[in-house]
Amino acid sequence: MIPENSQCLRPASAIDELCINTIRFLAVDAVQQARSGHPGMPMGAAAMAFALWDRFLKFNPLNPQWPDRDRFVLSAGHGCAMLYALLHLYGFELSLTEIKSFRQWGALTPGHPEYGRTPGVEATTGPLGQGIANAVGMAIAEAALAARFNRPEHAIIDHFTYVLAGDGDLMEGVAAEAISLAGHLGLGKLIVLYDDNHISIEGDTTIAFTEDVKGRFAACGWHVLSVQDGNEVREVAAAIAAAQQESGRPSLIAIRSHIGYGSPHKQDTPEAHGEPLGEKEVALTKERLGWPREPTFHVPAEALEHFRPAVARGAAWQAEWERRFQSYEREYPELAAELRRRINRELPTGWDQETPVFSPAQGPVATRSASGKILNALAPKLPELMGGSADLAPSTKTIIAGAGSFQAGCREGRNLHFGVREHGMGAILNGLAYHGGFIPYGATFLIFSDYMIPAIRLAAMGGLKVIYVFTHDSIGLGEDGPTHQAVEQLLSLRAIPNLSVIRPADANETAAAWRIALSRQDGPTALALSRQNLPVLDLQKYPYIQEGVGRGGYILAEPPGGAIPELILVATGSEVHLALEAQGALAAAGVAARVVSLPCGQLFQAQPPTYREQVLPPGKPLVTLETGVSLGWRPYVTTGGPLEVIGIDRFGASAPGNVVMREYGFSVENVCQRALNLLGREGR
Repeated sequence: MIPENSQCLRPASAIDELCINTIRFLAVDAVQQARSGHPGMPMGAAAMAFALWDRFLKFNPLNPQWPDRDRFVLSAGHGCAMLYALLHLYGFELSLTEIKSFRQWGALTPGHPEYGRTPGVEATTGPLGQGIANAVGMAIAEAALAARFNRPEHAIIDHFTYVLAGDGDLMEGVAAEAISLAGHLGLGKLIVLYDDNHISIEGDTTIAFTEDVKGRFAACGWHVLSVQDGNEVREVAAAIAAAQQESGRPSLIAIRSHIGYGSPHKQDTPEAHGEPLGEKEVALTKERLGWPREPTFHVPAEALEHFRPAVARGAAWQAEWERRFQSYEREYPELAAELRRRINRELPTGWDQETPVFSPAQGPVATRSASGKILNALAPKLPELMGGSADLAPSTKTIIAGAGSFQAGCREGRNLHFGVREHGMGAILNGLAYHGGFIPYGATFLIFSDYMIPAIRLAAMGGLKVIYVFTHDSIGLGEDGPTHQAVEQLLSLRAIPNLSVIRPADANETAAAWRIALSRQDGPTALALSRQNLPVLDLQKYPYIQEGVGRGGYILAEPPGGAIPELILVATGSEVHLALEAQGALAAAGVAARVVSLPCGQLFQAQPPTYREQVLPPGKPLVTLETGVSLGWRPYVTTGGPLEVIGIDRFGASAPGNVVMREYGFSVENVCQRALNLLGREGR
């Protein structure tokens, strides 16, 4: 235990109160000047945030990416005016001018925290529940890296993950899923400060939220503590110190606070939550708390003298860590080199040399099965690959053989078992990526990607390298029926900016898709894979597959005999093989057709116009084939020529997969008839 005379547990002083009010009123003034924002949470939570940042949090303002820093996640992202105040006061590269520009165009102080935009922001938060789930991923990353790299006398990875969460966070389902898994995994270095202010936008939380929160966390295996007055810095500090000593369980500290603290008319009211106090109420609040009305954005010299030594302290912490790392490097050079590489997000030399090459002689193979073989071929070369599925690994083929499972008693395992928790899985994967040192992947059926959209969207927004393995990608899965058959999901995913959605046609396109996903550094990738077996495209016959998938689309097959194409058949995934069959049937009917495989429309759209026009010449008649809603195709194939879209604009049906495909028009006969109709010819 931390001794009673520890500086962490010193009684609050006048300078502490001055610092807390500095945080409060920087936030209040920022919101008031912007005439937009959320002042209540910063006012009520400033003391608990100060206790954490001033007495416990390990960080270096001069290098916010120092690998062994503690992570602080403001899950209640609407309170970001407080976070920006903390970052400015503790010496991060965030000027007072930026605080004054809160919520304005081009400022580093947006209306909710954005990862990669503001120095010191660890995660993009605001959608409630995501941040606390991200923090679970960060804590998993810390534990897994420590198990991999720490050695006796060399604790190179040793830091905490802290969260500040509110009532709204803990109401969200994504948080509940992550909390449950965190308790099961015994993530002892995860500490949540619960800003228990009893107020939501609509009123007192009792109108919708009367559960025993502490009891729920305890039932999930958490260490639970309480602080009755959130303004008592020493009590908050004592609880954090106790939480640090609990190594076998994550900790929740329920801290009773008052939203809008100090406001004569708005404290403990919904009005303090999401709107400026108003000039008169700001003046009254400053008067009540003994703060000067003018100037606004006042930072007392005495407060700044207390905050800014954090710069030297952080530099010293990092310097001491680097000295220890040098000693570690001398004793364990290979481990040190691997850790450096992973921290720098670099792939090892020759990482893809063992990527399988598939032959038609092996027989048809589902792209989900090919993906599993590829994953297991690459995993030995990429120890940073870590992930799992939402209780579907046998179906999604996402177990790394022989790599063990990450559990409370086994931190070395690389296979994560998320349970039936797609919401939580998506956000936890983001946390692993935010932390660094891992390339996380997560798997479920494509239909259940809907549960993950908020987390996928945030991964794309933050440029996170996350890989999603979505199998059972169409009506071709068959008997499970429309509840499990993806129809609109490809369109939904393709609509997300900066998400690459790749639907490979066979095992070799799947290998190329994995290479793309693993090479990408600026955003996530979704692989849409088949349940049903598909023929393997012969690399001897189609040597352009690797490069073509990398460009998002390519000419797979020209008309037989070198004829000039009259028509282009464009397809993805399993429908590429239908296009090849239809090409032969059309040739017999006297129609020369080109087949284009378009596994990733986003990558194709990024190609130079000359390349796109080479693949899809302007004015040329097109027939597109994909077992999904037809609306999603038009942006990628509009050439100005006649267009026939063969898709599905209704839900699926329960029957054997080949029967459903035929009944929904995915047959050679229907494709040929639609093609002939487009050309104004009669079928034979």
